[in-house]
Amino acid sequence: MNDITTGIVKEISANVDEAMLAVNVGSGTLEVLATPVVAALMEKAACELVQPYLPEGITTVGTMISINHISASSLGAEIIAEARLTDIADRKYTFELTARDNAGVIATGKHERFTVKSQRFMEKTNAKLDK
Repeated sequence: MNDITTGIVKEISANVDEAMLAVNVGSGTLEVLATPVVAALMEKAACELVQPYLPEGITTVGTMISINHISASSLGAEIIAEARLTDIADRKYTFELTARDNAGVIATGKHERFTVKSQRFMEKTNAKLDK
């Protein structure tokens, strides 16, 4: 692996569209940014943060995510999702997560990812269908 250190940060942004609304995701009845979408954006930031440091054929998979979605965001809002790498323990990477819109923080959380060999992981996953 290349040199990766704690403290590095990745931000991604997205504008809330119809497909991201709770009423359309199935996580609520209101036209606001869905909690599962907030989680997915923050997880994407974490995934994208570590991937450039991994050798070819290695990736990470999410194994735990815990978030507090503390403020609603409306259709059209710009969302900035941030992942900060806080710990590396062998194959496990731990992140602090934050998401914000133009009014401030909308969610915080923690996330864990583990490195896996991409091909082997998919072979094992697909083999479960044969049982």
